[in-house]
Amino acid sequence: MANTIVLDPQTKSIKTITWWLYILHAASLLFGFGMFSWIPLIANYVKRADAACTFAHGHHTWMIRTFWWGFGLFMLGYLFFITLVGIPLAFLLWFGAWIWAAYRLVKGFLRLIDNRPIGAYSIE
Repeated sequence: MANTIVLDPQTKSIKTITWWLYILHAASLLFGFGMFSWIPLIANYVKRADAACTFAHGHHTWMIRTFWWGFGLFMLGYLFFITLVGIPLAFLLWFGAWIWAAYRLVKGFLRLIDNRPIGAYSIE
């Protein structure tokens, strides 16, 4: 027999907002190569405090770190790109960063659906 977790209305609302933020980050990654992820990033920063002491708190941190690491990798690729010699390496780095960000968004989204935390306090 499966256990069912019943969330109180506030936690359910926090989970729903977090769910939508994953969707917005993923849509930005798919359709804009992450260029518009700054919009849900701002919401992550604003809503992270509301999610304190819930399983969703780590999800906001997860998305924030995914954005900043992805941005850093993109900028590193840009530095390779402007050297002209490093153009193939830049494309390889950008492709790898895109795959890595997609993996992190999917992993976080699936854990959110299962009402599981992610990040430093999660148990794999």
